[in-house]
Amino acid sequence: MGAYERQSLIITANLPFESWTEVCGSERLTGAMLDRLTHRVHIIEANGESYRLSQSRKRLARRKKTTKKN
Repeated sequence: MGAYERQSLIITANLPFESWTEVCGSERLTGAMLDRLTHRVHIIEANGESYRLSQSRKRLARRKKTTKKN
């Protein structure tokens, strides 16, 4: 039994599994890693705008607003 079966682990990524080979480099390594990571898991897909992006846009809008006043 591997450590991945005894402990909780959360991994977040903004790439679909098909694109992980570009990051990991090796198709074989990526396949082995995904095989282990996706064994007995719950995959949650969160589709929507990034809260970081929306916060950055709000911050930029506030800066523009204060710049116009000065």
